[in-house]
Parts: sequence; structure tokens; C-alpha cells
Amino acid sequence: MANLNGSGKSLESWIWDAACSIRGAKDAPKYKDYILPLIFTKRLCDVFDDELNRIAKEVGSRKKAFQLARADHKLVRFYLPLVPDDTEQPVWSVIRKLSVRIGEGVTTHMRAIARENPLLQGIIDRVDFNATTHGQRDLDDDRLSNLIEAISTKRLGLDDVEADIIGKSYEYLIRKFAEGGGQSAGEFYTPPEVGTIMSRVLQPQPGMDIYDPTCGSGGLLVKCEIAMEESAQGNKREVAPLKLFGQEFTPETWAMANMNMIIHDMEGQIEIGDTFKNPKFRSKGKLRTFDRVVANPMWNQDWFTEADYDNDELDRFPPGAGFPGKSSADWGWVQHIHASLNATGRAAVVLDTGAASRGSGNAGTNKEKTVRQWFVDHDLIESVLYLPENLFYNTTAPGIVLFLNKGKPKGRQGKVLLVNASQVFEKGDPKNFIPEAGIQRIADTLIGWKEEEKLSRIVDHAELKKNDYNISPSRYIHTSGAETYRPIAEIVEELNVIEAEARETDAALRKILEQLGVNS
Repeated sequence: MANLNGSGKSLESWIWDAACSIRGAKDAPKYKDYILPLIFTKRLCDVFDDELNRIAKEVGSRKKAFQLARADHKLVRFYLPLVPDDTEQPVWSVIRKLSVRIGEGVTTHMRAIARENPLLQGIIDRVDFNATTHGQRDLDDDRLSNLIEAISTKRLGLDDVEADIIGKSYEYLIRKFAEGGGQSAGEFYTPPEVGTIMSRVLQPQPGMDIYDPTCGSGGLLVKCEIAMEESAQGNKREVAPLKLFGQEFTPETWAMANMNMIIHDMEGQIEIGDTFKNPKFRSKGKLRTFDRVVANPMWNQDWFTEADYDNDELDRFPPGAGFPGKSSADWGWVQHIHASLNATGRAAVVLDTGAASRGSGNAGTNKEKTVRQWFVDHDLIESVLYLPENLFYNTTAPGIVLFLNKGKPKGRQGKVLLVNASQVFEKGDPKNFIPEAGIQRIADTLIGWKEEEKLSRIVDHAELKKNDYNISPSRYIHTSGAETYRPIAEIVEELNVIEAEARETDAALRKILEQLGVNS
């Protein structure tokens, strides 16, 4: 992402300069709600300029090119109703030269662009740059002018930057805000190396349907397209693109995902809404199924109740699995993902580390362990990857990637590949990262189902059953001779679940006693 142009600054520095130009105007995580639509509009303007210049070469002048584009919008991808007084000037200059009532002017221009381009409606015109709270502008004209000027320092045309500028800008800003402790609820930055591993292992093929039920800005979907194109080895013009589908709960993030699809020129359909309670992708009254599913749902969501599972009409939560307990919906998401796979579908989902082991070894039954056992017994788990610590910005916990396969090849049936990649990382500031060589090593191990000392083991179901359906790679693969104990993070997670279940049981018992008229 160290692409340079214009001012000579890296894309990261350019984006951060833009963020700093309005620093203090809003809470940090809200900066992107202003920055990214403007970056997207700048990209549209610069690409429109490139297209006008191409037409001008054929007809003799940019003035004629503007006239032709206005008369026939099909000559350009997106028609922008922004015409500078001097047609030789960049289209973006219409916005850059606003000097009074700037917020109103920017909002008006963006809404005009949306009116001319139905695909952009509800996406580019979502933000009101003139909005007020308690009579005060959320982003005053001085700061907005500074932001526009900061964005103006870099050209974003077809030959200037890679297509992924919206996705990378979103990821970068989320990461920077997370570093500063300003992360808002519901927004989680997935390290790009984790997404790369997931997409390479799933090996998406041309024309496949790919789905992310918690898609955020669409980064995991984009990585699947990139992995498919990389595997085409220069033949990507000759292969069918992936068909990408996603659902996102947060309206602003939904808009970013749509921008990401548009700017990549990818075949994407992003729906808005709560996937868990109301999945939008359906077919003939049933849940639509896909060739591949990728996801990083928010870990340990505790606001879904047993009724949410019992009232489901889409057969997502089968008998024997179902409600995994109130304290964590991790395995509820896995059930939704499993139900979204076709007969030969495969999935990769990022989960909290504790999802692999919570409840194992406890006396009595545990709802989460029961769901995990259902997935093992039905031979749906192909592999589990244990990640290094301190990769994710919202936690120091390692996290795991669970790989599902509804059509496991015969040689892999009755077994699970466990990969403990806890030592495959390099120190970073403030977070660790997996280098490219490590990414490829992990992906090759998972794809080839290769055993390697202190990295990976193939474990049969009998051994998993013996260990009470604990599927955490750290339980079976020790990365050093001295490491004989389970990670403390896993133990703490299990204790938290046990305490939560005890509180839940106590509350239920007190309610029963009250109904019987017995003082507890």
C-alpha cells in the first residue's frame, strides 16, 4: 500500500493527513464517514477525467467531450454533472473551488451525481456535509475545506492508484483509529494477512458465488476475487469473475462495501440489515446457498436469545446443535454459515480462540460444546488454524480460523487438520503481523493437508472425542519443548463462560422458586 503519486506521499500518509485535517471535529471512528465518500468522489472525478481525455483525443477537445458525455451517458462508466468553467480544468476542481457554504455545496454535488447514476443512490449521497447537532455544524466549512484540500493533493485516476483504494483506505483508517483506542462498537479490522490466507485456502474458482454474512467494507470478498485472479496466472481477462454477495448491519459500512465493489468493478450485491435475525439472501422461501462463504463476525455476541434460534424458519439451527448459550453467538454464526453452503460448499470463518475449546473438560453438559460436537460428528470441519497473538486490533487474543467443507474428500473424512501458527509472525508496532512467507507457508499447509512438527497435525475424530471435542490446535501441537500448558487466554475464556452459565442458571432457579412461592 506504499503507492506514491502527486505529492510523493504514501497512500497511508495521504489518508492520515486527510484525517488529521478534521481531527477534533468528530469522534475518531466517525472521520471515515466524511473522508471515504470524498475519496470515492475524487476517484470518480479523476476516472471521469481520464475518460473525457480519451474521448477528447478522438473529437479534438475536452469541451466537445463534455458535450458528448452529457448527451450519451453510455460513453462513460459514471456520468458526473460537474463541469468546470474552464473545461481544461479537472472535474474535481468544481468541488475544490467551493469557497462559501461548502458543506451545502458538497452535499448538493454528491446528490446530483447520485441522481445521474442510480447505482450510486444511497451510497454517495448518504452523508450530509452540512449536518448540525444542537445547532452546531458537525463538520464546519473550515475543516471541510482543509479535508478537500488534503484529498486534492493526490490524483486517483485509472493509472494513478490501484482499484482497492476505498477498501484499503477503510482498513487503514479503522486500524489507525483502533490504535488510538477510538474504535466504535461493531467495527472490527480484520488483518489483511488473515483474509489472504482464508481466500487462498478456499481456492475460489471462476464464476463461483461467494458470500460474506458480516461483510463490513467487503474486504474478504475482494480478497477472494484477488485470489481467484492470481490463480488464473495472467488469464484473468479470459475467466468469469466471481459473483460476490454480502450483508452488513451498519448503514455507513454498507455504503463503504458498495463503494468497494463499484471501484473494483466487481460483480457485487451488498444488502443491508441484521443477518442473524433477517438474512436477505433467500431463494424460494429458503436460505440461498453459495459455493464459498467467508466471514469474521463480531466475537462473543451476547444479545441473541434462545428464542432467536427457536423461532428461526430457515432451518439454520438443526436439532442436536441449535442454541450455543447466551454468552457467545460464535457457533450460532457457524451454523448460519453452514446453512448457507451448497452441497459441495466450503467456508472460512474467524472466531474467538475460546470457541474451539469452551466447555470441553467441564463436568456435565455445555451448550457450546454440544454444537461443536455436532459439527465434528457430522464431519463438517476440515481444518482449524490457530493464529498468532496480538494480530487483531480489538483484542490481543489469537483467534482461530475454522474451515468447513460439506464435501470433504474421502481421504480426509473422519479427521481434522489442526495448524498451530502461533509462532509464525513478526513483531510490529503496535501489532504483530504475518509476513508473506508465513502467509504462504500456512496456506500451503492447509491446502496440502501437510503435517509438520510444531506446526500441524492430522487428528482423527476418536482423539477429538477423547479430548471432549476440544478442537484447539494449541491442545494438540506444542510449539516448543517447554510449552505444556494451554494458553491462559483460553482458560480465562472458559472460566468466563462457566461463570455466565452459572449466573443464568441461578436466575432461572430463582424465578422458579418465586413462582412456587418459596423465598430464595
